[in-house]
Amino acid sequence: MKNKQIAEIFDQIADILEFKGELVFKINAYRRAGRAISELAEDIEDLWREGRLGEISGVGKGLQEKIGEFLTTGQIAELQELAQHVPSGLFELLSVQNFGPKTAALAFKELGVETLTDLQRVLQDGSLAKLPGMGAKKVENIRKGLEFRLSAEERLSIGLVVPIVDEVVAYLKKVGPKIGRLSPAGSVRRGRETVHDIDLLAETDHGADVIKAFTDMPEVTQILGAGDTKGSVILNDRVQIDIRAVPAESFGAALQYFTGSKDHNVHLREIAKKLGYKINEYGIFANDKKIGGDQEEAIYEKLGMSWIPPELREDRGEIEAAQQGHIPQLLQQEDILADLHVHSVYSDGQLTVAEMADAVRARGYRYMAFCDHSRYANYANGMDEKRLLKQIQEIKALNSKMKDFVILTGCEVDILPDGTLDFGDEMLAQLDFVIASIHSGFKTNPTERAIRAMQNPYVDVIGHPTGRLISRREGYDIDVNAIIQEAAKTGTALEINSYWDRLDLSDVNAKLAIDAGVKISINTDAHHPEHLPMMRYGVATARRGWATKGDIINTLTVDELKKWQKRNRIRT
Repeated sequence: MKNKQIAEIFDQIADILEFKGELVFKINAYRRAGRAISELAEDIEDLWREGRLGEISGVGKGLQEKIGEFLTTGQIAELQELAQHVPSGLFELLSVQNFGPKTAALAFKELGVETLTDLQRVLQDGSLAKLPGMGAKKVENIRKGLEFRLSAEERLSIGLVVPIVDEVVAYLKKVGPKIGRLSPAGSVRRGRETVHDIDLLAETDHGADVIKAFTDMPEVTQILGAGDTKGSVILNDRVQIDIRAVPAESFGAALQYFTGSKDHNVHLREIAKKLGYKINEYGIFANDKKIGGDQEEAIYEKLGMSWIPPELREDRGEIEAAQQGHIPQLLQQEDILADLHVHSVYSDGQLTVAEMADAVRARGYRYMAFCDHSRYANYANGMDEKRLLKQIQEIKALNSKMKDFVILTGCEVDILPDGTLDFGDEMLAQLDFVIASIHSGFKTNPTERAIRAMQNPYVDVIGHPTGRLISRREGYDIDVNAIIQEAAKTGTALEINSYWDRLDLSDVNAKLAIDAGVKISINTDAHHPEHLPMMRYGVATARRGWATKGDIINTLTVDELKKWQKRNRIRT
């Protein structure tokens, strides 16, 4: 669908108009239309063909003509014309959190800021801070936004990388000559939320042939190196991926070594040295005699510890735990029985309740919960009570026809700026499951709002608790420790939102919560069936947070979940 492209163009036009100081009503018209289009459940091209563009809120005749222009020609002339009169790097500058069009216009006019490099310069030399209205706090926020933007640019999201790894592995297994074991290594294998590049290890005695098959992949746009044991390429002009060909007798040692992390490996080498051993990518050695290397587990065993799952290898206490035999049995993907945060066309999802339920059920889950947005999230077609009651009845009707699968009625209810919930208790009591989330007013007491929401007996989960978007913004200024303490006190779960650009809670915060006895809910926040496989990223994040099956509420059966809920919990 072209909804997203048109919405982005309208946002860009609004940004340029604001940069140029045009009338506010004109700017807001484009922003409202862009938001409405981005939230459409239907394909805008269908609406255009059927003459129904006028049904979109805020899209008048003039904007309808521009939509038609894009769908006919692939561009909107107004954007091309406006872009000629602003810095070419404007949109890159506006990608910096806390650096909006008005600030960009002032910095351009007074300091000649046209690029990220220019912005970095005026922050460093102090000239930005001297502009009118640029207080110390605002400048510091822009500085943080730029640092975040530049660091995000250097790394790739796990959501982008994992599908590429899956495709490359499948390709090499199919066409690669005489490959045995084949595994990702590095940050990908450790399940980190972002990675710098991709590392693969291939077990083979035919390294040159494997490297040739690797560099001949159709998606390769640049070959950085190709030898008998190592190849390095750029895929699709964007992603670097390296492969090493390793003989069977060293594959385990190489897998351990190249999985990392650096801190984990340094700590292991220190232990090995004290025991009189040496470890490297070729094996583990005692007095230059190789005593292991074909199996990764043997490296850890020789060092007197249990095998450590890759997700834990960050030197955060996992080595000490392994020495004592205290590595927990981490959560497995197959332990997940439900996805408890799924959207439908009742708010901003793409499919009907029945269609989305079929997609969730097809993944082998036993139950699910629809948690469409509440009315305050009008940008996301949030439901009022009337529509929510209609959805409840539709779900009940579906449940009466289903066997071995249960749909829970639910809602992702907004936590309002004053800390109240978008629906009252009388409405929430009619639902099976409730997620409470902050979606707006990020600077308005987010900690206090979340705490107040957790004190409600019908709130089961706090959704994406810190509000971060990994590639775009840091989370709100929230006291994570206070949130965790209140969650433990009230028996409220905190979400790991599996959407690749959220992964919120992060692995570090998830471990803090688990250590405090707080339960976690891992959900996809799916708006379309293609989002459902993202559960794997949430599971990886939970594993990095040392989560076991018992820490996660959607490993419970439906009956067990109901017993766990605050509203049904027996208090003694």
